[in-house]
Amino acid sequence: MMESTVTRLDRFSAPYGKEVTLENVAYENGMRVLRIHIREGNRFTVMDIDPSTATHWGAAMSGWAGELQK
Repeated sequence: MMESTVTRLDRFSAPYGKEVTLENVAYENGMRVLRIHIREGNRFTVMDIDPSTATHWGAAMSGWAGELQK
């Protein structure tokens, strides 16, 4: 198994009792991913995404929030 270093970037509460944790995962081969943990009660969703996906997702969320704040 490939070794990795995990660094917590943020942790926050979301609506409806969800808790979100964002982590930077750096593998020994140089690959890095953003690990997203979403906890809802006893249920967990974990996703690892690459920088391109994170950029696209972040832009879509910022655009949506920006439209609502006008």
